[in-house]
Amino acid sequence: GAMSGVVLSGNLIQIVLFWELTSLFSFLLIGYWHHRRDARRGARMALTVTGAGGLCLLAGMLVLGYIVGSYDLDVVLASGVQVRTHPLYTVVLVLVLLGALTKSAQFPFHFWLPHAMAAPTPVSAYLHSATMVKAGAFLMARLWPVLAGTDEWFWLVTSAGLATLLIGGFAAIFQHDLKGLLAYSTLSHLGLITTLLGLNSPLAAVAAVFHILNHATFKASLFMAVGIIDHETGTRDIRRLSGLRRAMPITATLACVASAAMAGVPLLNGFISKEMFFTEAVFVTATPLFERLLPIVATVAGMFSVVYSLRFTADVFFGPDTCATLPKRPHEPPHWMRVPIEVLVLACLLVGVAPQWAVQDILNAAAAPVVGGHLPAFDLAVWHGFNLPLAMSVCALVGGVALYGVLRRHFDLARRERVPLLHRLNGAQAYETTMLQLTRGAEWLLRRVGTRRLQPQLMLMMLALLLIPLLLAGAPPAWTVIPVRGFDPIFAGMWLIGAGCALAAAWMAKYHRLAALALVGGTGIVTAATFLWLSAPDLALTQLMVETVTTVLILLGLRWLPPRIESIAGPVQPPWQVWTRRARDLALAVGGGLALAALTHAVLVHPASDTIADFFLLNALGGGGGSNVVNVLLVDFRSFDTLGEITVLAIVALTVYALLRRFRPAPESAGIPPQQRFDGDPASRQSPGEQAGSGYLMVPGIYLRLLLPFMGVIAVYFFMRGHNLPGGGFVAGLIFAVAILVQYMLAGTVWVESRLNLRPHRWLGFGLLLACATGLGAWWFGHPFLTTHTAHVEWPLVGELHLPSAFVFDLGVFAVVVGTTMLMLVALAHQSLRAHRHPGEDLTADGQGGAEGRRI
Repeated sequence: GAMSGVVLSGNLIQIVLFWELTSLFSFLLIGYWHHRRDARRGARMALTVTGAGGLCLLAGMLVLGYIVGSYDLDVVLASGVQVRTHPLYTVVLVLVLLGALTKSAQFPFHFWLPHAMAAPTPVSAYLHSATMVKAGAFLMARLWPVLAGTDEWFWLVTSAGLATLLIGGFAAIFQHDLKGLLAYSTLSHLGLITTLLGLNSPLAAVAAVFHILNHATFKASLFMAVGIIDHETGTRDIRRLSGLRRAMPITATLACVASAAMAGVPLLNGFISKEMFFTEAVFVTATPLFERLLPIVATVAGMFSVVYSLRFTADVFFGPDTCATLPKRPHEPPHWMRVPIEVLVLACLLVGVAPQWAVQDILNAAAAPVVGGHLPAFDLAVWHGFNLPLAMSVCALVGGVALYGVLRRHFDLARRERVPLLHRLNGAQAYETTMLQLTRGAEWLLRRVGTRRLQPQLMLMMLALLLIPLLLAGAPPAWTVIPVRGFDPIFAGMWLIGAGCALAAAWMAKYHRLAALALVGGTGIVTAATFLWLSAPDLALTQLMVETVTTVLILLGLRWLPPRIESIAGPVQPPWQVWTRRARDLALAVGGGLALAALTHAVLVHPASDTIADFFLLNALGGGGGSNVVNVLLVDFRSFDTLGEITVLAIVALTVYALLRRFRPAPESAGIPPQQRFDGDPASRQSPGEQAGSGYLMVPGIYLRLLLPFMGVIAVYFFMRGHNLPGGGFVAGLIFAVAILVQYMLAGTVWVESRLNLRPHRWLGFGLLLACATGLGAWWFGHPFLTTHTAHVEWPLVGELHLPSAFVFDLGVFAVVVGTTMLMLVALAHQSLRAHRHPGEDLTADGQGGAEGRRI
């Protein structure tokens, strides 16, 4: 899905999003065998390198969108001249190439791909030969009409490609692991594709696209052949494998054909695309030295491909029979395991023998967008006569066979543990050293500025904030100041009360938690009154209900905190140090408060620029079917945001439930709190279940039970009116949750759950499904996701009803809010049942055991 998103996205930011998803999923797949150190190391290395490249790509895409004025890919592709002549072109080019080269493991970022081969073989076949590592090459091909055609593109891309082409091919020759050999050969072929894209030739770009297809075909078949060999023999070590053609003749034939295609043998697909590469190398236009060197480098790279292809085939399938010494007795795999290889090898043969019939149309369709829609004239023929590219192909084949013989006879490849010359240029070691130095630097910085004390952290923040005015010193004012309205003493007094509650709560938090929570509630009430004062009744109602629910939940959580620490032992400081520290803290507090007050004042007196508020006011009724702009905004205009928010709510509720499911209260907090104990009161010695059955708080409990249906009706009332008057699914869900909360508070957990089948998980699932189904319903009728449709229904005795589809979405919001609140309530309330149970003791048969056992 992520790779499909990279290929099919028409927006630059979406491409980056799916690009990063491929890195994340690759990390998980490479580390599939997480018990192995090499898998963990390869996964971390791949994520670090490709993730850093993804950040560079994001920056490049942002700058590219800024230059063009749009992030639409079609607009960007049509603005090549504008981009290439812009002063920021070099910045865009470097950033985009950093993302592409890291993803395709090009020099100097080539080291991560061989380590990624610790992944299972099917993962390597899919990600690291056919798809993910091609993402970088695909991006360079996709942006070729925009970024190519300059000297900067030519030298940067071609240099990276040629270096990778030679390094990968040379290193593949000396690998003893079959997957390692294919990994470095993949590097070499990716370097070939990158080189073709960097030559600034439309025909070279077509050849690059053609080799992307060919390489995916023969390399995927080779990876699957390695998987079969590993499965049937128990090893991938070339030094232990020999003469497998006798035990696995069909697999040997398929692997030899695919390996020949990789080497560029005639009548196979690899020969045609490699000959196109030789042609472009011969006719390249650059400096005289480069024009002479490129054909030589291309021929040498072709020789390397022949050598490592021979190592794959001759060393494994031919030679003396060593099957008796292998961990497993080799034999042919089941036929279904060979079917994918047979299909891919058949494609190699068809393209190599009849390319115009097999792949011409596909190549035309794939290459046309790369070159800007106008394909150059080219001929996919097997035979073009005697020419220099054909001579280079022959030299590569003959020279490769000769080089293989020389290396095998004189250098004893089986005994070489390191790659000659290149082992000193170890990219993985450089990566590890860099990461080690970064870790040490972070630890040093943490030792210097890190602290668990709040005051030094705040001081650093304040010092950093002081730099902002210094940076803006001397700048002209960016706005005009609007006149301030008259002073309202009632409003000011209300805010003074709220500020006093906040300060008192901060002071009392250390000494009395319940008092601090009550004072925080007072601040919340002042906030709700402010919303109401400023003509925002929806926000005021929501704030009031949120304040009620959170206060109750925090009370339940405070019940299980350890006792307060009355005094903290520490080194005795002289009085002058104490007063100095307090004066510093006071100065920081006063300065921070004044700075925030000044910032708030500057924002409030700044005249608002053109906003979209008028749009919502004008289109709420006609476009969203409701006159309550706030509710219409939540369930229609910004319904996708609301869907994300209720999803987060559900995740938070499930996380709280999972964390508290195995939580057991500390012994010192398991009993009745001292504040609730009275001399001679038998209820203080009872569990909550026993209290509910003994008549404890019977009168308020009966009143609240009678109020439950009325509060339910009130919740329905606010839900039904929400589209046109203050209310809605969120407020209604909170009202209904409060009705359940008070039942738990007075009747107890066991009593409530023995009579009400709440099932908060079902509320969550039902709400999310309902919200998503609303969006899918719009899709079903050909509209964008979550588009609102309004219907007018005639009901008997009621009359005409105005029913927008957002009503169903709001019902989903209602269900999620109720489920979230109840799930957190259940997770906290069940702690009281655990607290009154001795270790190993089962609950009595009065219903307590069944209620908790089913839910916890």
